[in-house]
Amino acid sequence: MDEHAAEGAARYGVSQKELTFIGGFQNFIYSYDRDEFKYILRFTPSTLRTSEVLVAEIDWIRYLSESGISVSEPISSINGEYYELIQGNTIDFYVTSFKYAPGCKIGYPECLGNSILYEECGRITGRLHKLAKLYKPIKAKRHTWEFNEYLLRAEDYLPSEFRPILIALDELKGQLASLPVNADNFGLIHGDINVGNFTIDEAGGLTLFDFDECQYSWYVEDIAIQLYYLLYVFGEDSKFERKVQYDLFIKHFELGYTEDGRRMPDNWKDLLKLFLRLREIIVIVGMHRSWDLSKPDDWTRDFLQDSRMRITKGISLIDEF
Repeated sequence: MDEHAAEGAARYGVSQKELTFIGGFQNFIYSYDRDEFKYILRFTPSTLRTSEVLVAEIDWIRYLSESGISVSEPISSINGEYYELIQGNTIDFYVTSFKYAPGCKIGYPECLGNSILYEECGRITGRLHKLAKLYKPIKAKRHTWEFNEYLLRAEDYLPSEFRPILIALDELKGQLASLPVNADNFGLIHGDINVGNFTIDEAGGLTLFDFDECQYSWYVEDIAIQLYYLLYVFGEDSKFERKVQYDLFIKHFELGYTEDGRRMPDNWKDLLKLFLRLREIIVIVGMHRSWDLSKPDDWTRDFLQDSRMRITKGISLIDEF
């Protein structure tokens, strides 16, 4: 809303007219320029996040940046704070600002079949997980996987006819809860690495941003999320193409991840199926929360049909591989 945008911008020393609305899935995202540099201004509804959760996110990003990971760094407001609270009549917003990630985004279909990209994804993910094993939060701690907003509110967002998906989700959560948890396989992850959340510079290096979904989970989930967004575009009638992408990703992602002696998480290939199923449910929940699906286009209709079939049957995008 205009009054929130104006007040939030002022807290970071810019005017509302200097903001350019970018969009966002659950946050409202703007860009602005200052001193010949570009920045992001993010408005997060207080109904989705608490101040403690924001502090934990920012602390994690700063730790990664200080440790040499290329991330979109948070910057402080004119009051010297890393977040500001903007109060409204019906809802409050937390405002945060970040340096604009250098480089360019890559979309579909350019990201598909891109072995160099897959290796670089493995490289930055491996480095991030190595640092996560050493990370000790100072001020606050992020939630664990079972408290993910999409899982907690799946019943609120899905129509009543999607009850079988809720049943499948409960069964899957039980399977995940039985997995071993130790320092080598479980820690703080990005939680949403995909082509929409990183940029690529001229040398091919990635800069990660949008850590809004970071949470404590198995490191394999960070891998499965990336794989999901490369495979879901291939429907049930395109399984051969899906298999080609899967094989290429696995080969080159592992090359990047294991560089400099890093080890892949234990049983990661076997566990991918579980976390691909989890991501599929989260995507379906998110679509029903944020989109009008009363009149879907042909691709969306087919995807929803295929996805619902996989979820209710308890299979993933790679089960047949």
